[in-house]
Amino acid sequence: MNITGNTILITGGGSGIGLGLAQALLDHGNTVLIASRSQRTLDAAVAAHPGLHAYPLDVTDPASIQRVAAQVAADHPTLNVLINNAGIMLAENLLDGTALPAAEATVTTNLLGPVRVTQALLPHLLTQPSPVIVNVTSGLASIPLTRTPTYSATKAALRSYTESLRHQLRGTPAQVIELAPPYVATELMPGGSHDPHAMPLNDFIEETMTLLARPGIQEVLVERVLPLRNAALNGTYAQVFRGLNGE
Repeated sequence: MNITGNTILITGGGSGIGLGLAQALLDHGNTVLIASRSQRTLDAAVAAHPGLHAYPLDVTDPASIQRVAAQVAADHPTLNVLINNAGIMLAENLLDGTALPAAEATVTTNLLGPVRVTQALLPHLLTQPSPVIVNVTSGLASIPLTRTPTYSATKAALRSYTESLRHQLRGTPAQVIELAPPYVATELMPGGSHDPHAMPLNDFIEETMTLLARPGIQEVLVERVLPLRNAALNGTYAQVFRGLNGE
């Protein structure tokens, strides 16, 4: 991916990894649009990082997706990069009988959201000379964190969808990239931004930008996520699973 001179839409771009990518990409000479369902989050992001363009977007609402897709394409006809980053991560106790609403919300946000946004913007993206779609999955797509079962499952599904999307677009100029973060210090779950076990956000963004710039890259995997991604291949799956989840 050429990391300069693009027009980029980042869903979930008002905080965490999304905002970190937005700032880095803005600094590299891109036009960056951020979308979030929280107007307050968007306002704070734009105030902290002048130059960002903000759009209220609820990825759980098909009408919101269609409306914003049409608006950003009209406002920024050179839009050529979509980063599907919006997501939620909820703990679920599958034994207490109350987990279903959290599971349904997670599927709607983390899986249907990027699928719907991609479908809404794909016709426009394919009119551009160098379109790119980046889907943000997770190291937990490879090994689940069992206290967030639906989050882990949706990220595994999004990884699979990304591979299929890449294959179906093989006859086009589009580049399809999976970005699979490890545990990064954000507030995806409360307290995560202060957890010393998490990868510092700035370190993650810096390494990610270096990897994104590699020509033809299909998977952006920082060093910290490789133990998860490669566990099944190198015979350490059971060990890593226990490390994540206990006995």
